[in-house]
Amino acid sequence: MALLEVNNLHKSFGGISATCDVSIRVEKGELHAIIGPNGAGKTTLISQLTGDLESDSGTVYLDGKNITRLPMHKRARLGMARSFQITSVIDNMSVIENVMLSVQAQSGHSFRFWQPVSAQQELTETSHEILVNVGLQSRSLHRTTELSHGERRQLEVAMALAMRPKLLLLDEPMAGMGSDESIKMIDFISSIKGGTGILLIEHDMDAVFKLADRISVLVEGNIIASGSPEQIRDDKQVRRAYLGDE
Repeated sequence: MALLEVNNLHKSFGGISATCDVSIRVEKGELHAIIGPNGAGKTTLISQLTGDLESDSGTVYLDGKNITRLPMHKRARLGMARSFQITSVIDNMSVIENVMLSVQAQSGHSFRFWQPVSAQQELTETSHEILVNVGLQSRSLHRTTELSHGERRQLEVAMALAMRPKLLLLDEPMAGMGSDESIKMIDFISSIKGGTGILLIEHDMDAVFKLADRISVLVEGNIIASGSPEQIRDDKQVRRAYLGDE
């Protein structure tokens, strides 16, 4: 049983198909990348998977459970977490407070500073452990405005991981990064592979081919190929449609 199974997912806007009968599978512990040119339908697809957009037809299964008609918060509770193309951290809070919010959201409680000391200590320890895992422990008490762009992206992934997801959706995590920050992000994503299934949307082809176990290519709303990085690199249709002759 696949961790994520998407069957014939379709979404149209005013008669124009943004996604057309899209079918993909993400296995447990797998990093599956989706690539495609601008306007291919990648953001629409991610929004359909998270429940931000309702699909016209098709089904979505998460760990064997049909989540096709579930709202976003119920999908999150079942183990789906998303990091966004634009960072969505809270700037007037510290790094660890941002993670604490996500930890409490996962447990179904609101963020309260008047909690019992034992509960507050457990929350802090859990959040600190997550920051250690993503390499941000030394920045835990800093305001998020003090972070670099790459560190903010790492924090956003940390917040997603705090939800203890079965499936992590990464929407262009390297957007806006320089080469040094991109290298660090590639290393970071590589370090969390295997612990959770990852669906990666990314324009950086070097990153995709270094990280992905499998790749699906989306062009004009259609999956035109799906396979290992080597199979995708050698696929003539993919090269014509997206990768180019080089």
